[in-house]
Amino acid sequence: MDAEEYKVRGKEMVDYIAAYLTGLRDRPVNPSVRPGYLRPLLPPGPPQQGEPWERIFEDVERLIIPGIVHWQSPHMHGYFSALNSYPSLLGEMLATGMNGVGFTWSSVSESTMLALLAARTRALTQLRGDVNQDVGNDALLSSRLVGYTSDQAHSSVLKASLVSLVRLRSLPTDLEFSLRGETLRRAVEEDRAQGLVPFFVCATLGTTGVCAFDNMAELGPICRHEGLWLHVDAAYAGTAFLCPELRDPLRGVEFADSFVVNPGKWMMVNLDCAIFWVVDKRSLQSTFCVEPHYLQHEHSGSVTDFMHWQIPLTVRFRSLKLWFVIRSFGLDGLQEHVRRTNKLARYFESLVREDPHFEIPAKSNLGLVVFRLQGPNELTKTLLRRLNESQQLFVAPAMARDKLIIRFAITSQFTTEVDVLRDWRLVSQAATDLLQGSTAKDDARGRDYL
Repeated sequence: MDAEEYKVRGKEMVDYIAAYLTGLRDRPVNPSVRPGYLRPLLPPGPPQQGEPWERIFEDVERLIIPGIVHWQSPHMHGYFSALNSYPSLLGEMLATGMNGVGFTWSSVSESTMLALLAARTRALTQLRGDVNQDVGNDALLSSRLVGYTSDQAHSSVLKASLVSLVRLRSLPTDLEFSLRGETLRRAVEEDRAQGLVPFFVCATLGTTGVCAFDNMAELGPICRHEGLWLHVDAAYAGTAFLCPELRDPLRGVEFADSFVVNPGKWMMVNLDCAIFWVVDKRSLQSTFCVEPHYLQHEHSGSVTDFMHWQIPLTVRFRSLKLWFVIRSFGLDGLQEHVRRTNKLARYFESLVREDPHFEIPAKSNLGLVVFRLQGPNELTKTLLRRLNESQQLFVAPAMARDKLIIRFAITSQFTTEVDVLRDWRLVSQAATDLLQGSTAKDDARGRDYL
């Protein structure tokens, strides 16, 4: 493919993407194929000669699209969806074309691990000073370290502790699934009494399960007093803080040592992109700075080299698409998006509350509503399965204590009130069929209610 054909195919691709995004309502959210469907459809080996682009692209619809979960669908309500927008797509196109070696952040999960590793370095440095031990004893010293998070924290926090080889305690939350200060204080006192060294706390603002908020106003002062690194995971809810009226959970954020947001969950920036803020960059630099001669340059030491702030050296130019989105939508546009999707979530919540067969076992926050059928978990489990098997919408499970719940998240710019009502009718009818003992699965029934 030369430059002239690239220009033609590029325009065709833009047209295809635009048609794909505007036509998502006509596609099932979930694929109907089973894992492994693609293998028998592929040739046994690569082509000996290059194939024309037309044939390659025909196979996208024939082979690839049937196996895709359509995350941009207005009926995708599982997890916190992976969004994009036209400015973001253009930014991705330009960044990919430049293919620059940008030393920038890669993901929220990795940012949490970076914060934990930096906190470990700070703690080990302090311990070496206290006990006059050299770096060779770091493994012994690390065995005394202990960090804390809530029982609602994302799995990436636990993975970070595994990679870092430090223990991490999951502390119980209150009735609103929030980690409170007194719980942390007791845990710190217990561990210090056993000769352990508390060093790190990961607080979550907007948990994945129920969108709960750890109490930063209580946790922050304790972390500061005890010398604990306070990392804040605001992957989803961080976008909401663009709106002044939604910033109450930020009380106590002045005590944070690091803070991370994922713009892909709500700010319409396509994957992957994370915003990672840290108070003291020296903690990261002392953890990750390895500077062989071939990486030194005339500005070494006088400018910020992000390669010294993280594990990867070579990563993509992710910030460009974020810049495009912020400039294209402006603060007003981003705030309107957050408020509109929150309003749709309140609308869905009102529909659920009007039906006596359902309960909402956790407070609804931002764009997430969690609900379940009254009765044993098996009822909700069956309802969840039937909804997702219908391919008309997608929802995800979680646990609220001992209750299985269904998460209904609204973040997409494409979702309208009509979509929400249509999806509620699907939920309501599926529940009615289930409670009446019906085994019929009419996938088209949801469309009949429009």
